Amino acid sequence: MKIVRFQDERGGVHYGRSHDDGRVTRLSGDLFGAPNDTGESVRVAKLLAPAEPRDIICIGLNYRQHAAEGKQAIPEFPVVFMKNSGAAQNPGDPIVLPRRLRSDSVDYECELAVVLGKECYNVAKADALQYVLGYTCANDVSARDWQRNGGGGQWCRGKTFATFCPLGPCLVTADEIANPNALAIRTILNGETMQDWNTNDMIFDVPTLIEFLSSSTRLAAGTVILTGTPHGVGFARTPPVFLKAGDTVTVEIDGIGALTNPVVEEIV
Repeated sequence: MKIVRFQDERGGVHYGRSHDDGRVTRLSGDLFGAPNDTGESVRVAKLLAPAEPRDIICIGLNYRQHAAEGKQAIPEFPVVFMKNSGAAQNPGDPIVLPRRLRSDSVDYECELAVVLGKECYNVAKADALQYVLGYTCANDVSARDWQRNGGGGQWCRGKTFATFCPLGPCLVTADEIANPNALAIRTILNGETMQDWNTNDMIFDVPTLIEFLSSSTRLAAGTVILTGTPHGVGFARTPPVFLKAGDTVTVEIDGIGALTNPVVEEIV
């Protein structure tokens, strides 16, 4: 099932099922239980991020070719950092370039996002996918200057500015994606393909990440896990390519869809 979260014409927020013919039918019940397709067609006034993250846990250096382009060693364990929930952004809404804490080195990163459907604690790799509600597209927007130089050695400052985690356009339930590590993934910037690879290049696959992140740690239902980006990011290009006002950036993942956001400057 492809699940969307949306506003109706009165501003009410709902979940719906997106159909191949473009219709959306209203879902009732608990998203983390057994949501029911009522069959009632609804009008979507505004598409929202399909998940309201409890936590956003991110993985760095998780594609072999991406580690190579950054001249980084293959990590022994997953590289973990966080974004706060205020970084989440809707499809179609802008990525805002920071100006109060100014960055002129804001980068794109296409990523597969995993949304957990129930609490995880010490989950075994063999059972990990049973805890997944579904998958969506994510853009791990990154202010490289703050990531490298402004965080005291930690990445969070450069990763968690407002709007730095677009999610969408829909949540594809886990039963429709048998293997999350066999998906084509790409970034398109102003019509030009910048990243074009496959999730099979992950160093730590999705079950391994869930096992590692849940080890001695409680992950709540609704937690969003960003699983890393392939090579082709802006900072590694010659010359570097960073986002600027007026750009349009799209993350595409086969079987999920396309997440598109314009880019604007923060008004301060």
